[in-house]
Amino acid sequence: MADVARLAGVSHQTVSRVINGAPSIRRETRERVLEAIRRLDYRPNTAARALVRGRSGMIGIIGTARTLFGPTSIHRSVEDAARAAGYFATSVSLSEVTVRALSDATEHLMRVGVEGVVMIAGNDEALEVVRMTRSGVPFVVVEGDLSRASVTVGVDQVLGAQMATDHLLDLGHREIVHVSGPLNWAEARARLKGWRQAMSAAGLRPPEPIEGDWRAHSGYVAGLRIGAMRGTTAVFAANDQMAIGVLRALHERGRRVPQDISVVGFDDVPEAPYLIPPLTTVQQDFDAVGRRAITAVTQAIDDTVPQRLPLVIPNLVVRQSTAPPTAS
Repeated sequence: MADVARLAGVSHQTVSRVINGAPSIRRETRERVLEAIRRLDYRPNTAARALVRGRSGMIGIIGTARTLFGPTSIHRSVEDAARAAGYFATSVSLSEVTVRALSDATEHLMRVGVEGVVMIAGNDEALEVVRMTRSGVPFVVVEGDLSRASVTVGVDQVLGAQMATDHLLDLGHREIVHVSGPLNWAEARARLKGWRQAMSAAGLRPPEPIEGDWRAHSGYVAGLRIGAMRGTTAVFAANDQMAIGVLRALHERGRRVPQDISVVGFDDVPEAPYLIPPLTTVQQDFDAVGRRAITAVTQAIDDTVPQRLPLVIPNLVVRQSTAPPTAS
């Protein structure tokens, strides 16, 4: 680090602040230090830094639903952001989401001495564990209910659902069915809320939603029902897996997409552009979520009051699964 400081023409403390992401460094100074780091191929010794600070240098991550694209992508992004911030990341993945399982995971992370915990579980059980835990280390909930956890980060799910629904409304659809996620998940409730708000803003009465469980099979079951609804011209599914199930069911019912029924998903899974037809969906910036989660937890570790970070804005990706309704 002394060599980096000498080459960059700054103090040892300035190099340390750049490495730790301090916001008070001038841009030109930061770039000069980063260039010196690149030229000298300098790598901070995380273990030594942790020893000097008297801390473990570890951040715990509790993840659930690793078979689902959204939680899996966020888990990866949080791990990447933790390493970039100079922390070790230690993870606990749960096969089931229960208060007991989450409590045991939390206890395990406390025993290994993590400095903070990022919990990637936006369901009600996870939030209840966070509220009950008195661990002495900061917790950040990713994609949680903003009204029930003190520090949360995530994507603006309500806005994403509004964008999906508004796209269908702009195409001329008026009978838009929503296949929701399980309603004990904050994300599912937020997407349901966004769909309802967009429908109401258009002067329409939202039909009764069909609740799924995030999996393609539940979308398939919902799609069979929707395929028999002759007045329905569009479907907004709360994630892409369920949208894939809807596509299969509509095909079996003899309903063409998008000629008879348009379909919109949520998440933009890698397979979305290669479906038949390619799926219109809402894209989430999972890397930004991971960076904000680590920013929030490291602020708390450094005894800085975590800022209420703004929600990440989603993006609507329009493909060939949506079109104006065909006149009957």
